[in-house]
Amino acid sequence: MSDSTSWASPGGPTPDAPHGAPGASPYAPAAQPVSQGASASAPFGVVPPSPGWTPPPKPGLIPLRPIEFGTVLGASFQVLRRNPRPTFGAALLLNALVVFLSSGISTIILLSGVDRASRASLADADTILAGTVALAVVATLLAIGISVVAQALLQGIISVEVSRATLGEKLTLRQLVRVGRGRWWALIGWTALVGFAVGLGVAVLIALSLGFFIVGQPAAIAGGIVFLLIGGLGFLVLAAWLSTKLAFVPASIIIERLPLSGALRRSWSLVRGAFWRIFGTLVLITVMVNLAASIVTTPVQFAATFALPLANPAGELETDFSLFIILNLVVIAITSVVGAIGAVLTTSATSLLYIDRRMRTEGLDLELQRYVELRASGAAGADPYLTAP
Repeated sequence: MSDSTSWASPGGPTPDAPHGAPGASPYAPAAQPVSQGASASAPFGVVPPSPGWTPPPKPGLIPLRPIEFGTVLGASFQVLRRNPRPTFGAALLLNALVVFLSSGISTIILLSGVDRASRASLADADTILAGTVALAVVATLLAIGISVVAQALLQGIISVEVSRATLGEKLTLRQLVRVGRGRWWALIGWTALVGFAVGLGVAVLIALSLGFFIVGQPAAIAGGIVFLLIGGLGFLVLAAWLSTKLAFVPASIIIERLPLSGALRRSWSLVRGAFWRIFGTLVLITVMVNLAASIVTTPVQFAATFALPLANPAGELETDFSLFIILNLVVIAITSVVGAIGAVLTTSATSLLYIDRRMRTEGLDLELQRYVELRASGAAGADPYLTAP
């Protein structure tokens, strides 16, 4: 037997049955009526998608919204690639200067003094050694002073670069320095104050522990060791806590142009409520940078130590001195490059966390978006980092 009626699946639509008509499949998509405001160009029975959420703009370094750890880490590396001359170039120059002054000059002074003392008479040897030690101390103090200035300048340059790169601006080194005009001495003063506080704390800890060792008794020496361990641990905890609470002082000084007292209060308030997040991010990035630096520099220093006796088995003094200088210059060059990269990464991460905290607590992202829109329209807007409350 044959049937002229076409076969259909159970529950399927009958032939020529429109969607939604009796006999239509319950699984078939029903036609939606066209709304009154629908576009005339849309096909009949299809509603155009309604506008949904759009991500915030990303004119430059980061999207203009609160950011997470992955964005902080990626953007820190991007600072190196995006504008390498005023960031990596300045960091390399300043870091090489500091490393050369702190290790190179002092080493050369000491070696030359020992060499002269070994050739001089016994009466003049003591005078030469005393003068050599005095020159080495002066060189060390000079290196410390230059290190403070270099560190402050680098912090300011990277902080300004991150703040302007977030807005899509790409400035030269001269322009970055000009943006921070009038705030450099305050930043140098803050860096010097931090270094002085750390040095004073270490000196007080050592001075207090010396009293135990001067006694000379085994129990006193054991007490001095315990005191050093507990005191050192307490000092590290206090230093970590204060350095996190005051991590945004350089950015507040150079970006918001606040005085030192205002920058201290600013950093303290921005860190409130996010201490562990900021502390963990900075510690993790610092550990990563130091670990990578150790992987690169340790083999070089190890090879330089054993290369000297291998290259000069006869032990000639002049040859040893020349090879020592050459090997140290190689170590200084590699250390400077690695240190420059690490300095840019850590300072960039701190500046990004500063911007993130202002976005989360003050709505800075809205001010930045408004500034970018004004700039795109050709209008000149005020510095958004100064206008946010």
